[in-house]
Amino acid sequence: MTTSPITSRLLGIGWSVLVPFAVVAVYLGLGTVTVLLIGEPIVATAVLGILVVFLVGSVRIRRPRWLAHAPAPRPRPEIIRFGRTVLGCAVLAFLAGQSMALWIYATVGSAGFDASTQTRHAAGAVATLLLTLVAAPAGEEALFRGLIYPLLRRRVDILASTLVTAAVFGLLHGNAVQFASTLPLAVFLALVYEHTRVLWPCVLLHLGFNLAAALVPTQTLGALASPAPAVFLCLGFAGCALGLYRQVAGGIASRAVQGVGGESAMQ
Repeated sequence: MTTSPITSRLLGIGWSVLVPFAVVAVYLGLGTVTVLLIGEPIVATAVLGILVVFLVGSVRIRRPRWLAHAPAPRPRPEIIRFGRTVLGCAVLAFLAGQSMALWIYATVGSAGFDASTQTRHAAGAVATLLLTLVAAPAGEEALFRGLIYPLLRRRVDILASTLVTAAVFGLLHGNAVQFASTLPLAVFLALVYEHTRVLWPCVLLHLGFNLAAALVPTQTLGALASPAPAVFLCLGFAGCALGLYRQVAGGIASRAVQGVGGESAMQ
């Protein structure tokens, strides 16, 4: 029985709402329990990230079909060649996000961002570094690119999966400043994952983003905290992301055609 286009679209919308809601609800529930047990929020968040890596990693290893979607992953040489084309887009994602975040903070401020910063300072350097450079990159990539994105891709296309994952990723950071700073990164990492189907490039890129955010002085980026640079950088990133999207989607279409041709030749 063939599903009508309208029904298929409605099912896709429902799936795009249900999957992030369910996964984030479980994540927040685990986070609440972890904070209650440990007491210190930053340490608890770091522990939660490690727990997420273990749980999602177990699913990906033991039940890979649950998170698989067509077409099949690319050969390793293609992944390596693709990796050489993303560095410029990674830099633009960082600069666009930082510029928007600084502009928002300079214009309207952010009580949520201030509270997050104070919590990190209170936790100390060791706990903050553990969260920023280990638990956050690994845990967030396991949760978003390792679980939510592939679940979405089983029912909806690349664009919808990317936008939904990126929006939820930004919202989970809890304030407008961090939403703006992480949104370009989330779009970029979703496209990287779609192309590679492995998490380690996403984890390394996420780690690089966090490291740059920690090491680059705010004064150095201060000139970007105005409308013109922010808009210019965001448009530059949008163009780069569109190019990556076309490359990824074009490769999928090509492999799909090759798959059909191979099946026909074998019949």
